[in-house]
Amino acid sequence: MNGIGMDRQSCRVAALRGGSSADIQSFLGEFATRLTREGWKVAGAIEIAGGASTGACGRFAVRNVSTGEVISISQNLGPGSTACSLDPAGLADACAAVERSIAAGVDLVIISKFAKQEAARGGMSDAFRAAIAAGVPILTSVSPAMSDAWRAFAGPLSRFLPVDPDIVDAWWSEVRMGSSIADHIASKRTGRLGPQPIV
Repeated sequence: MNGIGMDRQSCRVAALRGGSSADIQSFLGEFATRLTREGWKVAGAIEIAGGASTGACGRFAVRNVSTGEVISISQNLGPGSTACSLDPAGLADACAAVERSIAAGVDLVIISKFAKQEAARGGMSDAFRAAIAAGVPILTSVSPAMSDAWRAFAGPLSRFLPVDPDIVDAWWSEVRMGSSIADHIASKRTGRLGPQPIV
């Protein structure tokens, strides 16, 4: 993302942290489903458990938010392997699918996480860049161990958020309607919600 030249107002990025990986992925899935039902165009890839754990990384897949397609991102290296079993080809397929959705036009991109592959400019990093270039807001997650790499990658475009429905809803309201997170939470507590999006 560095060097693209977009300011915080052009594309705001929220990175969740402070929960277990499973809880965060579940939260992202529910958030994507709710926004889709509300009429927003949401693209992305959210990690799901793909089966029994084998090898160093277990077996994982991602669900394409736009199509519902499940894409395997694991490769079978055998039960004795100590290497990570993430499949670069599967990740590339998932990334390309998200990029196609972004090109078609979306309101929000949700990418399950920024991890070692993305820090090394692999994995889903091209999908992050495509969303930034298109000016589309991004919701993702970052583990504490990857915080420094994330700051180097995203720079001032990003902010960290806790896994809190009210705060994430407020961030989304800020992105879509220009209200601040504090204003959104205050109006939600008083029952005076601001203008609603027309869908």
